[in-house]
Amino acid sequence: MMTGDCVVRFVLMLCCALLSANASNWLYLAKLSSVGSIRDEETCERLRGLIQRQVQICKRSVEVMDAVRRGAQLAIEECQFQFRNRRWNCSTLETMPVFGKVVTQGTREAAFVYAISAASVAFAVTRACSSGELEKCGCDHNVHGVSPEGFQWSGCSDNIAYGVAFSQSFVDVRERSKGQSSSRALMNLHNNEAGRKAILSHMRVECKCHGVSGSCEVKTCWRAMPPFRKVGNVIKEKFDGATEVEQRKMGSTKVLVPRNAQFKPHTDEDLVYLEPSPDFCDHDPRTPGMLGTVGRQCNRTSKAIDGCELMCCGRGFQTQEVEVVDRCSCDFAVLLKAGMTECQAILYNMLLAMMVFLGMITGILIGHYSMCRWTLHVCGSGGHGEWTSVPEPERTIEHTTERSPLYAPLNTHQ
Repeated sequence: MMTGDCVVRFVLMLCCALLSANASNWLYLAKLSSVGSIRDEETCERLRGLIQRQVQICKRSVEVMDAVRRGAQLAIEECQFQFRNRRWNCSTLETMPVFGKVVTQGTREAAFVYAISAASVAFAVTRACSSGELEKCGCDHNVHGVSPEGFQWSGCSDNIAYGVAFSQSFVDVRERSKGQSSSRALMNLHNNEAGRKAILSHMRVECKCHGVSGSCEVKTCWRAMPPFRKVGNVIKEKFDGATEVEQRKMGSTKVLVPRNAQFKPHTDEDLVYLEPSPDFCDHDPRTPGMLGTVGRQCNRTSKAIDGCELMCCGRGFQTQEVEVVDRCSCDFAVLLKAGMTECQAILYNMLLAMMVFLGMITGILIGHYSMCRWTLHVCGSGGHGEWTSVPEPERTIEHTTERSPLYAPLNTHQ
């Protein structure tokens, strides 16, 4: 029978675990894209997904919160891009957490979400500093003088130190609360820092030449962050090589070590996880975010995870032909894509023909319409009569774009 102290200790541990598992609730800020700017302290009280300490940070740094919201949107967009060809493709829900219960488990997918989220806040806040949006920070003035390579430090170096510091204080606040020493809290903190290091370790030097006719007599340079797509690629590589770990006590400190002693210890830039991932094949109504792959598009010729065999989990797939009217192989389409109307494009072609003295043209070929035949391969549900095959057309375009059957990915401003 459990004593009173044991019950209290168990409840506290359970609360700590739940707090750590739901530490990504602040990503719900991405859903506020149509509400308007976060400009006053009262708005902070109404923001969903923030714990009290994050609300306090919001009130102290209201001007930074728009950048945090953009960071949340950036994290979701990058997650959906990096996982577009995987069974779990970062589809979002209208509830918290936005990725469903997938991130409440200590899997590799959760490790990626935490890393990309921490990196996105650091990136967005740093970009806001450099663009002059924030009064509290600006360019990094610690980068000045002449470099060892002989060029002059000038321009606006990205203040990545401020962005990283804000990300640590805002994103890590749940795990850094007193008493948070669970294995999941340690996993989250490690992956958050690994995400920020993906930016720090790939900072680059950009330069501009000055001189007569671009002779580069004087070269000024500044430090800049890498494109966030590069950051996402780095973290995705770390996801592919993530290390399964477990918590052990060394002295008075609890640390994460590889579960398999034959594996080399992970570094600060590697991702770690606590439990294997599910196969994500089937929709589970009891597990929000577990949508399955029925209805997803796949690549029939690929042997990788985006191939129909793996994407459809061996259930077979349907091949559907879709005929789309398109303007193929003609210059007329280029004019229309440039913003011209059909009448303007016709007039442009006529004037151009006259200017080059090609004479009076009785009929101007402005292009031709053709039926472009597209072939889509869609995962079936495995039942009888669920998949069919059709003859391959002469011209096919196989689509690898993934879509969720139940939840559409979050549409955010690029």
